[in-house]
Amino acid sequence: MRPSLRVVILLVLALSLPAVAAGQKPSTAPAPLHKPIPRKRYCQPNGGFCFKYPGSWTMLGAVYDGDGVVVAPPQKLDKALWDEITVALITPLSEGDEEPVSLDVMIEQASKSMREGGQAFETLQRQQRTVDHKPAQMLKVRYHEKATDRDWVEEIVFIQGPDREIYSVALKCSPENLARLEPVFAGVLDSWVLPEPEPPAGEEEEETPKQPTPPSKAPPPSH
Repeated sequence: MRPSLRVVILLVLALSLPAVAAGQKPSTAPAPLHKPIPRKRYCQPNGGFCFKYPGSWTMLGAVYDGDGVVVAPPQKLDKALWDEITVALITPLSEGDEEPVSLDVMIEQASKSMREGGQAFETLQRQQRTVDHKPAQMLKVRYHEKATDRDWVEEIVFIQGPDREIYSVALKCSPENLARLEPVFAGVLDSWVLPEPEPPAGEEEEETPKQPTPPSKAPPPSH
């Protein structure tokens, strides 16, 4: 008994479908767009520095008599063991004949202070930087803190302001968290700025007075 034409067509289609399916490439879904991580912006009162930090982080409070602030990610440890970033004005504007503190002197003072407060102090890196078009220096150290009996890594960038004042942006964290927090620290540094001073209210720029145009000479009468 010969198979009907309809049965033959169905058999051909059934045999050819796997081959067609094997030759087709699966359609790939478009890669999802990475949404930018929301950030908060902090500006020191009275026209001080500004910077941005992750929106999920917490502002822990003021330091240096209100000249600085500390921000930190959510953590379950005791706050004495938290990783954190401190942003501050650490030396005021120089006044009168007072000699301003240089970045090199500030680096030496910071190294001495941490060396006296910990054990096994080690300088990991020291580097010239530029932050907000201003000269800066970075000091990265590792040490053991007696108070917490814990190893820490600190990465501190000292920035010299236009009036020789010095600011600092410092990351303090446990060594195992350094790789995760360094990109955040770099983002804080990239966003750090000193706002341009605004002119006093009511003060307007003087316009240069225009010179009067000399009268044009009339042509002589024709004879």
